[in-house]
Amino acid sequence: MKQICALLVVSLFFVSCQSSSSNIEEKNKELIEKYFTLFNQHDWKALSEMYVDSAAFKDPTSGMKVIRKTKAQFVQEYTGLQQQFPDVHDQVLSIYPSGEKHVTVEFVSTGTGADQKKFELPIVVIFRIENGKIVQDFTYYDNL
Repeated sequence: MKQICALLVVSLFFVSCQSSSSNIEEKNKELIEKYFTLFNQHDWKALSEMYVDSAAFKDPTSGMKVIRKTKAQFVQEYTGLQQQFPDVHDQVLSIYPSGEKHVTVEFVSTGTGADQKKFELPIVVIFRIENGKIVQDFTYYDNL
């Protein structure tokens, strides 16, 4: 009987941990869905509030070096992007939650420049999320 009780306690603990982990994954997925909604609305200020005060970023424009950006720097950068491509838009293809801290997103970014040239760029981003805020934004795309 003691073995059955011990097994039951361990099983309940395991199920409880799995449930809390899947709840966190779902909340992180919802956060990232909101992220892309705000991106497509070009609400850079609200989007910047999804990050910690000094988040880590990595992408081809930085030579794939990790750099820290403040929320103000983020808003300035994305405002500049919108000035270059007023109709910039991201179409999410897939969102892959991975554990309690990571979400990977596959999407296609499109836009039209002032010269009327259009671009279409497949991108993958790995977000690291802690306490409901993005702490890392590592972006990968072909920069050739």
